[in-house]
Amino acid sequence: MSATVLDQTRSDPAPGIRAGRALFALAVGAFAIGTTEFATMGLLPQIAAGVAVDIPTAGHLISAYALGVVVGAPLIAALAARMPRKHLLIVLMAVFAAGNLASALAGGYPSLLLARFVAGLPHGAYFGVAAVVAAALVAPNRRAQAVSLVMVGLTVSNIVGVPAATWLGQTLGWQSSYVAVTAIALLCLLATFVAVPAVRIGGGPASVRSELSALARPQVWFTLVVGMVGFGGMFATYSYIAPTVTTLGGLPAGGVVWVLATYGVGMTLGMVVGGRLADRALLPTLYLGLVGLAIMLAVFGLLVASPVGAFVAVFVFGAVATVMMPALQTRLMDVAHDGQSLAAALNHSVLNIGNALGAWLGGLVLAMGYSYAWPSRVAVVLPLLGLAILALSRWVERRSALRQAQGA
Repeated sequence: MSATVLDQTRSDPAPGIRAGRALFALAVGAFAIGTTEFATMGLLPQIAAGVAVDIPTAGHLISAYALGVVVGAPLIAALAARMPRKHLLIVLMAVFAAGNLASALAGGYPSLLLARFVAGLPHGAYFGVAAVVAAALVAPNRRAQAVSLVMVGLTVSNIVGVPAATWLGQTLGWQSSYVAVTAIALLCLLATFVAVPAVRIGGGPASVRSELSALARPQVWFTLVVGMVGFGGMFATYSYIAPTVTTLGGLPAGGVVWVLATYGVGMTLGMVVGGRLADRALLPTLYLGLVGLAIMLAVFGLLVASPVGAFVAVFVFGAVATVMMPALQTRLMDVAHDGQSLAAALNHSVLNIGNALGAWLGGLVLAMGYSYAWPSRVAVVLPLLGLAILALSRWVERRSALRQAQGA
């Protein structure tokens, strides 16, 4: 992308407001979202008992949240195109807080199911808009780093937020974890109001048409599919990480929480490093991330065969799995042109589809009688498919540029 176009996405922060404070405020929202998304998984037995359903039925609460993400991300990003980005972030976090408070106050399973769907609606749109705003707050050559700093809130939630919310829910009742998330969301709302400046995105006023224009760009779809299949490979392994490390690595059940925290540390490192790499070489970072993920999936089953190996494997796996996330989000904003918010939000919709795809593939392998070493081995095909799609994307992009040059 040319420097001229990059300059169009940059906005000068309001006087006295530093970009770092604004990025921190946005990261608090990512922390809250990551905490509520994954803490529900750790509290399923308590929630199931609390609303008088079995655990498989309670598992539908996770699906309801994911459905809210898939539906809400493109719908909100498109329909709220004319709303100033700062105001939209505040509204999204208010809806998120309301959905989590409703979850805590739910009187039964049906109302809790609806509350989890509502809580999921702002998820993808928030990350999409936050990424666009973060990129607009800094110089063009630091956009991916800014995006990565917002996403770090999500990875840190796996280290601190999820274990804390799980402990809180187990100790004081599952409702308390949703109350805590509500409080964090309100803190994010206040911090956004105080620290995030108004930014101008793109060269002109946003509209539903300008946002939807992203859907007419083949490179947007190529990039979305790369993310979906690439991260599908990650979730084929991560979805079954607890039984994998206890069965293959010999870790006690109590060690799983430390494994998950180690994974979160690896994710955080990968996100920060990935942001720096993407600002230097965006597309090579995508290639590197997909290749690294394929290699880790191929050897993961061997590395987790001992307790020490399990911790090393999940740390490296977490880092490799997230190193391409800033590059992926920045690439989407580059190729979407005037539809940046919609494209960035759609990224989180398709990642949830990738989550379901990976979990289904891993479960299929296990249902066929293979050991826990095999879901990751079979899932190697997904990042390799992502590599092929990325290569095809670049070939189409070059041919289109050549035709435009010849027609000029």
